Amino acid sequence: MSELFSDLENTERPIPTGQGFRRRLQDLYFGESHEARRFRYSLVFFDITTIALFVLVASVQDQWWILPLDFALGVLLTLELALRLYAEPNRRRQLLSLATMADLAVIASLFLPVLLENLAFLRVFRALRLLRSYYLLKDLRASSLWFRLHEDVILRSLNLLIFIFIVTSFVYVSQHNINATITTYVDALYFTITTLTTTGFGDITLVGPGGRLLSVLIMMVGVGLFLRLLQAIFRPNKVRFECPDCALRIHDIDAVHCKHCGRVLPIPTDGAV
Repeated sequence: MSELFSDLENTERPIPTGQGFRRRLQDLYFGESHEARRFRYSLVFFDITTIALFVLVASVQDQWWILPLDFALGVLLTLELALRLYAEPNRRRQLLSLATMADLAVIASLFLPVLLENLAFLRVFRALRLLRSYYLLKDLRASSLWFRLHEDVILRSLNLLIFIFIVTSFVYVSQHNINATITTYVDALYFTITTLTTTGFGDITLVGPGGRLLSVLIMMVGVGLFLRLLQAIFRPNKVRFECPDCALRIHDIDAVHCKHCGRVLPIPTDGAV
């Protein structure tokens, strides 16, 4: 009888406030509910806003409001990172992840120019916030038929856009004080686009050994990403469905048999669209 009352006491014991708050955060960051997805979408919207502010700051130099804005953004990002780590079941793995390293670099880029002089170049790391957009893929696969049908094109477009933005940020930060042809962020974007598309008008070039190496990087990586995007756009649509026998994952959208092993594939479709 005493054991029965003991069990009843354990079941009625309230969840500690800290544990309830952590469980709530875990539901928002890692859950599958509509509320959790909206929360993650709002985080990406916030990331896009911070990147837009980076472009704005790059176009207006030496304004009094830049440092207070950097400090406020740094506080918000630090708070968000702390909450995410608190919700994470495996904090050590999360601390060593690329996303956390990118967040720490961004936070440093916001706080250090406030505390020390001549460190404004660290703002380039804000572009790393774009890497968080990859976390949306799972939600989009589950909620959007259009995304599933055009996943290859969307992913390759995302890869190219992130590469363009990050490289353009490096071009601008490394060149605008030493290169008379790059005075705005638009100049750096123009150079990046003309280089990776192999247009190369030649009216803007990077100076110094570092600039030349950066140009080589843009040509080697950017051209490859651009060609892969064109391939995804112009080749026939594919569907991702793993064959139970040979594990081939990509098939024609109207495939009945696996091209590799010949097994009949029960690929789910929505009929004519």
